[in-house]
Amino acid sequence: MKHQLIIPSVLYTGEGSIAESIREVIAKEQAKKVLVFTDKGIIGAGLLDLLLDALKEQETAYEIFSDLRPEPSYEDVEKIRRQAENSEGDLIVAFGGGSVMDAAKLVSILKGSDYSVKDLLADPSLGRKQMKSVAIPTTCGTGSEATCNAIVAVPEEEVKKGIVNTAMIPDYVILDAQVIKKLPKSIVAATGVDALAHVVECYTSKKATPLSNTYALAGAKLIFENIREAYCNPDNMEAKSNMMLGAFYGGVAITGSGTTAVHALSYPLGGKYHIPHGVSNAILFAHVMKMNKEACAVQLAELCDAINPSLFEESIDAKADYVIGQIEDIVKFTEIPTDLYSFGVKKEDLDFLVDSGSKQTRLLVNNRKELTLDDIRSIYLKVL
Repeated sequence: MKHQLIIPSVLYTGEGSIAESIREVIAKEQAKKVLVFTDKGIIGAGLLDLLLDALKEQETAYEIFSDLRPEPSYEDVEKIRRQAENSEGDLIVAFGGGSVMDAAKLVSILKGSDYSVKDLLADPSLGRKQMKSVAIPTTCGTGSEATCNAIVAVPEEEVKKGIVNTAMIPDYVILDAQVIKKLPKSIVAATGVDALAHVVECYTSKKATPLSNTYALAGAKLIFENIREAYCNPDNMEAKSNMMLGAFYGGVAITGSGTTAVHALSYPLGGKYHIPHGVSNAILFAHVMKMNKEACAVQLAELCDAINPSLFEESIDAKADYVIGQIEDIVKFTEIPTDLYSFGVKKEDLDFLVDSGSKQTRLLVNNRKELTLDDIRSIYLKVL
């Protein structure tokens, strides 16, 4: 059986590596002007200076695109694409979280094309790489820097949807923990648990392969072992570097395998109620894995062997329960909400959630347990 894994061509890591790495990329690509995608929060925090100072030192022209909302709709991305159409450039650099990187990846296959974001929602295969791209994540969890996916909200359907095309995989990735040194604890938590969901879902996915499992297992070990320390000790840069690398491994695993019901059922929560992606995943995570346990206990047990070898002689069932218990504990430890009450989701919204969640077939087909409408309803009821 053939297995395939497509990953970014070049990965740079190391605290303080942005300046040296971006100089190397610019020289290799002979870039004269860089289109920089970021957001106003990153600019306000002074983080973008790490990149801009390096560009100025190289005397490389740049233009900044920062008019992007968190959790953007396809219309928001189309707007920033139109702005970029008026700019000449040799290279796209995405400096931000998942929303920024997803938008930049979409523009890398949209700029100069005759198709729109909405066209890609209908047929992702239309996309062709128009510009090379560099991804510099500023959180420790989305994994977008490694994936061929871009997630956008579809307001008329009150849901989020993924556009998947291998042309969107960034050509270069720079992982520099310096950019997350002062990241708010709430963002460390939400993005970190999102990354944890990536590796666990990919390892338990029906589409998992030996290649994707290698990255998912390595990512799981890094994240399980470092997320609490990264959350409660902002100065522990080793823990934060490990979280960034674990998140990257999770992104690679997504490209080779795919997430499952946790992400599928979280899309309506983001699309209609605008709950941050990592938070909605965290709320659902353990409940989905409990529902899935009968179909993926072996895979959960293998994850247990990787993160806690001392339990090697325990039963498969006990190991699976241990992993699910660790997920629950991490969500509580990082103070992420465990239900939807504070987000205004009501019992009368249940039918919408079940209907919308059940339509996320792109991801639900990856789930080892085939979820019925009653299963989906049961999961949502547990968090209402």
